[in-house]
Amino acid sequence: MWQPGSLTKPFNVPNVSRNKKLPVGRMDVEKYLKRIGCTGPLMPTLESLRHIHRRHLLSVPFENLTVHSGGQVRLELPHLYEKIVLQHRGGFCFENNGIFSWLLDQLGFRVTLLSAQVKNTFTQLYGPPFDHLVIMVTLGGERWLCDVGFGSGFELPISLETEEPQTEENGTFRIRCEGGTMFLETRDEDQGERTSTPEHWTQKYKFTLQPRQLEDFMAMCTYHQTSPSSIFYCKSLCSLLLPHGRVTYLGHKLTTTSLAGGSTTKTVRELSDEEIPDLLKEIFGIELPGPIHPKDENIMLPPPIY
Repeated sequence: MWQPGSLTKPFNVPNVSRNKKLPVGRMDVEKYLKRIGCTGPLMPTLESLRHIHRRHLLSVPFENLTVHSGGQVRLELPHLYEKIVLQHRGGFCFENNGIFSWLLDQLGFRVTLLSAQVKNTFTQLYGPPFDHLVIMVTLGGERWLCDVGFGSGFELPISLETEEPQTEENGTFRIRCEGGTMFLETRDEDQGERTSTPEHWTQKYKFTLQPRQLEDFMAMCTYHQTSPSSIFYCKSLCSLLLPHGRVTYLGHKLTTTSLAGGSTTKTVRELSDEEIPDLLKEIFGIELPGPIHPKDENIMLPPPIY
């Protein structure tokens, strides 16, 4: 089993008393918890972490609709709070994990931001540093990977203290350590324990435990809004975890995936331009400030990053 190294220092954001009215631009923890269907107070325990992690995924969409409705994604924490908590929007990894890390800090968790590189499904190569933002939470000397900004990923925090498989309803995951780099992998569910064939694991992304700050991701945030090599520039999308499945809008399609009795069913609905705003409001609770421009273009292959 991988042996844990030294602990890292926490992400530094201002401490806010939860017994006082918050000034403008600061977080109202109760409103955030209400946004994701939780009630406080919550103690900084593993049980609380698992609960709010899943509730965030069930409540806050993974989406890039700002990019396709005339806006620009910003990473300042007060702006993220206004967008995601007060306007009931979602965001991509920098936004969802950025605001979630702030919530965890306010609840008393020890939080560290980490840089990850996502494996490109087309080239089978990794993206550049700061391609993806993830969170490490340290509890009682044990470290947990949190990620509410990856779309279809794990629902509950993943332990960084073991390389053993960790199974939840929507799949089996593991952390594999190679030198100073960690790899998040998923097991192909049609293999492994269900058959006599060897297990096959798919790499999702890799990361190190070097602490980062939210500002470190701003250049890649701009890249993902402007580069034809980024899925977020090439495709308008919005996805939300369901209690037993997932619903995803992409371009002119709505895909609903249901998990029941060990089987997966998928339905796809074609959408017209006129249907999309009402659908976003009805299914995801999103009302955009401007018209959306649906997009589903081919992604230009980026230069290889090893």
